[in-house]
Amino acid sequence: MTHYLDHAATTPMLPAALEALVEQSARVGNPSSLHTSGRAARAVVEEARERIGAALGARPSEVVFTSGGTESDNLAVKGAWLARRALDPALDGVVASGIEHHAVLDPVEYLAGSRGVRVTWLEPDRCGHIGVDALREALAPGGVAVASVMWANNEVGTVQPVAELAAVAREHGVPFHTDAVQAVAHLPVRFDESGADLMTVSAHKIGGPVGVGALIARRDAPIVPIAHGGGQERQVRSGTLDAAGILAFAVALEETVAGRDVEAKRVLALRDRLIEGALGLGLGITVSGCWAPGDATRRLPGNAHLLVPGCEGDSLLYLLDAAGVECSTGSACQAGVPQPSHVLLAMGHTEAQARGALRLSFGRTSTEADVDAFLGALPGVVERARRAGGLS
Repeated sequence: MTHYLDHAATTPMLPAALEALVEQSARVGNPSSLHTSGRAARAVVEEARERIGAALGARPSEVVFTSGGTESDNLAVKGAWLARRALDPALDGVVASGIEHHAVLDPVEYLAGSRGVRVTWLEPDRCGHIGVDALREALAPGGVAVASVMWANNEVGTVQPVAELAAVAREHGVPFHTDAVQAVAHLPVRFDESGADLMTVSAHKIGGPVGVGALIARRDAPIVPIAHGGGQERQVRSGTLDAAGILAFAVALEETVAGRDVEAKRVLALRDRLIEGALGLGLGITVSGCWAPGDATRRLPGNAHLLVPGCEGDSLLYLLDAAGVECSTGSACQAGVPQPSHVLLAMGHTEAQARGALRLSFGRTSTEADVDAFLGALPGVVERARRAGGLS
C-alpha cells in the first residue's frame, strides 16, 4: 500500500471536480467562437469566473485565467515591472523575499540579469518569517516597481503577515504581489481583505486539475502581457481558454473553501502527531520553521518539514519510497536537482543541515495510517541512509 504524503506537490482531484472536467471535456466549443457551441463554452467560463471570484473575495473581472501558478507568478512579476517601468524609467527595482518559489525567484533573477533590475532580497528570520519593518526599509529609498512575498511557503509552511506587508507596500505606492498557491487549501484567503494588488492561485493544489490557475489582479493594477496572441484575458493573457479545466477549478475551489475549517483542523492533528512522533524517535531530528502543537497561524496546518542529521534528503526519499511512503525533500519543481534548498539556506541553516530535509504534507486523503507508516519506516530508513553515507 502506498502512503501519499506529498500534497504540497499536488493533491488528488476531488470527485466532483473530476466529474465536471470529464463532462465538460466531452463538449466542443472554443470560448472565443461566436457560434452556439462557442457561446455555451464562454458561458461556462464566465460562470466559473464568478464562482472563483466569490470564493476568493474578488470581483469576477479581477480573475485572469492562466495555465497555473508558474505562469501567474511570471505574469505578476514581469508584467508589473514592465508596466511600471514604462510609466517611469526610474522605477527599476524589485523587492522579493529570499524564500520565494522559483516561479517568482527565477523571473526576478531573469530581470536582474537581462534588464539590469535592482533587486532587494528580504531575508527571513530563523522561522522563515519576513518582517514588516524589513519591507518598509527596502521600499524607503523609492524606485521600486513591484514587491512580492508569498502567502505561505511551499517548503517549510511558514505563513506570512500578508495584509500587513501589503499595507506597507501601499503606503509607498508599490504594487504588491503574493503567491497564495499553498495557502488556499487550508487558510482563509480573501483577496479583498489581503490588500494585495496581485495574487497567484493554482487548481491542482486544491483538488482541481493540473494546468489551470489564475492571477487575481485588481483592475487598476499595472500589468502588461509577457506573451502575445489573442488577448483573451483582459488583453494581458493570451491563449484559448480551457473551459473544462476552469469549470473543474471552480468546483474544486468551492468545495475546498466550504470544508476548509474542518479539514484544516483534521490535517493539523495529523501534522502534529507526525512531528511529535518523529522528534520522539531519538534520531536527532529537528523541525525547520516555526512549530507549536495546535498552531496553524504561523505554519500551514498540513506541513511538516524535518531535518534529519547525517543523511542526504534524496537517500531518505528513495528509501521511504521503497517502504511505501511518498514524500519530498522540498519543492517538486526542483525535484532531481541535488542542491540544498535556497529556503533553508536563507533561514540560516548550513548546507549540511539543508541536505537532510524531508517535507511531508497532508491533504484530503491523508489518514492516521499514513502517519503510522512513516513513523514505522523512519528509524530503519535513517539507519540505512546514514550507513550508506558512511556516517553511522
